[in-house]
Amino acid sequence: MSEQIAVRIPEPQLEELDELVERGRFASRAAAVRRSIELLLITEREAEIAAEYRRAYGDHPQEEWIGDAGLRLGAAMLAKERAADESGA
Repeated sequence: MSEQIAVRIPEPQLEELDELVERGRFASRAAAVRRSIELLLITEREAEIAAEYRRAYGDHPQEEWIGDAGLRLGAAMLAKERAADESGA
């Protein structure tokens, strides 16, 4: 289900929106507005997730050895990939 809403947009923004539609970036003004809302909601969800991670790690900081192990494993993986690239494998 969908619902129609009315939105007032300042003239300069409307002109830019129309340019995007004219260039074929969006099929219509409505399509551009829908995509904008999708991106806004994604951004807000990601901000909430990041805030939750900050809160959780603030309450329970990661032990230093875990970060060190991750760095060592990552470096070993990169070295292995580079060696494979150099040998043509």
